[in-house]
Amino acid sequence: MAIFERLGDLLKANVNDMLDKAEDPEKMVKQIIIDMEAQVNEATQGLGAAMGSEKQALKQLESAKASSEDWNKKAKLALQSGNEELAKKALAQKASVDQSIVQFQAAYDTMSMQTAQLKDQVRQLKAKLEEARMKQNMLIARSKMADAQKGISTSLNSTDSTSAFSKLDKMEQKVNAKEAEAQAFSEMAGESNSVTDEFAALETENAVDDELAKLKAEMGIS
Repeated sequence: MAIFERLGDLLKANVNDMLDKAEDPEKMVKQIIIDMEAQVNEATQGLGAAMGSEKQALKQLESAKASSEDWNKKAKLALQSGNEELAKKALAQKASVDQSIVQFQAAYDTMSMQTAQLKDQVRQLKAKLEEARMKQNMLIARSKMADAQKGISTSLNSTDSTSAFSKLDKMEQKVNAKEAEAQAFSEMAGESNSVTDEFAALETENAVDDELAKLKAEMGIS
């Protein structure tokens, strides 16, 4: 019966606690199912052996009953033949066989009861194994979901300078800096051009004034 106790302990184990300690929950759950299947197979083999013993006990019981009946018939035949002494000997053999029948019957009844209990236990174990198989898919799915959530959260909150997101942020900062620098140069160039234009205009205006003065002098206009 120790096999059923071991399997019972395994089935009662808190799978979620085992998952918390496992490096790879998916592999751990699959291994648990494999272990449970092995235990159920072992229990099934034990049941098969018990059923074999029960059948053997039944065979011995039926053989003893047949022998008892045979000795009873021989006793009757002896009496019919007028041989009372031989009839007594046959009945003595029958009495000895009948004592064995009592023992065989008790052994068979015990084995039959134990086999019935084992059958019920194996049925329960197989039902629990089937339940565990269904739970296996759920636990693996939950584990994968947790991994996905953890991965996404890690990516969003990552401060690692080597991450793709961090690299993109740094690149954006560099582009922003270059754009600001270009804008500053443009503004500086604009201011420089404005001053140059003012001097150019002033020089043009002075040249025009000089030409106007010369023209007035030629024409005698004061």
